[in-house]
Amino acid sequence: MMKKLLALALALVMVLSLGACAKKAAQTPTDGTETPADGTETPADNTETPADGTEAPAESDLAYVQGKGTLVVGITNFDPMDYQDADGNWIGFDADMAKAFAESLGVQAEFIEINWDNKLFELNSKAIDCVWNGMTLTDEVKSSMSTSDPYCLNAQVLVVPADKAADFEDLESLEGLNVAVESGSAGEDAAEALGATTVPVQSQANTLMEVAAGTSDAAVIDLLMAGAMVGEGTSYADLTYTLNLNEMQDLPSEEYGVGFRQGSDLTAAYNDFWAASLADGSAMEIATTYGVQESIIAD
Repeated sequence: MMKKLLALALALVMVLSLGACAKKAAQTPTDGTETPADGTETPADNTETPADGTEAPAESDLAYVQGKGTLVVGITNFDPMDYQDADGNWIGFDADMAKAFAESLGVQAEFIEINWDNKLFELNSKAIDCVWNGMTLTDEVKSSMSTSDPYCLNAQVLVVPADKAADFEDLESLEGLNVAVESGSAGEDAAEALGATTVPVQSQANTLMEVAAGTSDAAVIDLLMAGAMVGEGTSYADLTYTLNLNEMQDLPSEEYGVGFRQGSDLTAAYNDFWAASLADGSAMEIATTYGVQESIIAD
């Protein structure tokens, strides 16, 4: 009887030992990683580390643009900076300079018309590679983008019907006026600061349509655009511009710049290109073509 009990005990020990071995084998992956006590597997780390132990740097914006072969430029319809000719091609001082910059990088410029209020989203989502459209270098712009050296001076002016211009010459504020502005623009900020009730629209060109149609009392747009688009010999011969809002608020002239993504190496590439274009005269030649040569910052 004693022998039978001993044999039974030995058999039980062997069964328990085999079970433990099988469980351990099931929990130990063949790649040598350990499995936590809760039974979940710890994934292997497939990240490669360079030989010198540093992390691989992120791809530069310059390399990204050159790799895809295009510089995508975010613009609005803004004569004389960006506008379309009779064949639908984008021309203007900014457009022509963007084409020349793209060529210097060995790529082609591609233009996308954007909602100006969404310019930062379009830039950061890589729908565009830069914002190049007579963009005023406000504190907000400079804090949210990597901005170029300034290349052009500007101011905000009040556009009104020519036959009512005398009614606006001595205004000290815009209180009581419905003023059309481009949403998200420096003009919108200036009009609000002077007490206007603003009527935001998609582009500066659309503000002129508002005034011409009589749905707004006036518009606030960039001086460069006003010089090209209102008055005798333009599409808006019945409109004129009067007040300089920068002077009304005792503010200096505004500066235009190009906006790139934060940390983008395209900014330095552009600044080098701009300096070279001033030195060889090509930038001033393009500026003269579009009548903005007096506004160019040449030093």
